[in-house]
Amino acid sequence: MRILVLATLLIGIGYIVNGQPAAPDPHYKLIRGNSFVQTKNYYLLTLLQQDSVVRQLLERDTVLAAIATNKLSGLSKAGQECTGNLSCYAERMEFSEKEISDISARLMVLYNNSNALGRLVQKHLIASGAYVLYKNSTPAELLVKAWEQDARGINFAIGVYAEGKKPNYPLIDSISFNVNDKRYGSLLYTSTYTVASECANVRLFFVPSLTCALRYLEINEREQAADYEPMAETVNKAAYNRVKTIKWDAYPYAVILVPGAGPEDLQTPLSAEGMLRCRLAAVQYKKGAAPFVMVSGGKVHPYKTTWCEAVEMKKFLIEKLNIPENAIIIEPHARHTTTNLRNCVRLIYRYGMPFNKACITTTSVGQSMMITNTLAARCLKELNEVPFQNGKRLTETEAEFYPAIDALQINPTEPLDP
Repeated sequence: MRILVLATLLIGIGYIVNGQPAAPDPHYKLIRGNSFVQTKNYYLLTLLQQDSVVRQLLERDTVLAAIATNKLSGLSKAGQECTGNLSCYAERMEFSEKEISDISARLMVLYNNSNALGRLVQKHLIASGAYVLYKNSTPAELLVKAWEQDARGINFAIGVYAEGKKPNYPLIDSISFNVNDKRYGSLLYTSTYTVASECANVRLFFVPSLTCALRYLEINEREQAADYEPMAETVNKAAYNRVKTIKWDAYPYAVILVPGAGPEDLQTPLSAEGMLRCRLAAVQYKKGAAPFVMVSGGKVHPYKTTWCEAVEMKKFLIEKLNIPENAIIIEPHARHTTTNLRNCVRLIYRYGMPFNKACITTTSVGQSMMITNTLAARCLKELNEVPFQNGKRLTETEAEFYPAIDALQINPTEPLDP
């Protein structure tokens, strides 16, 4: 059964490079750009910005440089020409479909397997797995698809956090401002003026719009994607360092995953449900089911809470249940059950844990049944991929799952946890 599941998960992994399939590299280390928010949301753009040779290639291209100049000109004039008109400001900030298409065409012209752009795609874009859903593409096609995803991701962030459009989950992720308030026009003016000033000498075609998206996430206090990073060097350091010492054959499972459950008020750090889930996980850990407990959940419920589910569950496991810190991995970004599983799989992959070993979820009865019965379909609908495959049900509250490589794919419509 486990061999069959693993074989199923590995089918189709890889890109076509020089006629041969290439796959994400489990040893690949993600490049840290100017911010974790940017790196996690827009990895291609981060790579283009950080590679000095590629950056110069793009900056010297007259077609792409003209796009940057036009975007900056529009932002600089927005205060005088938009006069508080929200859609006018948004048009200056976002990429138009024509701009996206024109840039795609230009990238195809500039791409060559043997030049700096080609090397970046093959050594970083493919190896990272960040756009793994495009695995059936050629490297040139992958570059274009990654660009188009990043561009539309920027537009999505601006749409939600500048224009006030509805996010996927309005009750927890909506804009912090009343866009119908007359004073909001002043904020639009100041923000576009600030971005235009910051980017005054920019020639890299995507930087003005990217900076707009990042500034609106910042002023909305929606930079949760960066929380606790770099985790392997901070909050997860003890567990991360222990990974390499584990004799994996001594355990039936790699990880015990505990999905978070947020409280309903701003004063409660950890819900009763969260406490009980931790207790169930502690039972499995003490039985020797796995060497690590992974607690998953971000700053989610209620709206704009400052309590992080994973952090509070870790405290509970250590202080109440005597689980050692080096046996606990926190995943403090997930906002839904879909991303509890997805982000867990990502950490398994990035931390060098066995990717072909089964794991278990430990949670309340209702959520546990949902995970095995309907979560895969929900993941496909909301994430456009399924980051796991179900294994056996063990008890009413525990069930197996197997990691899937598609979990590495960036989700452009969830900028708080892409």
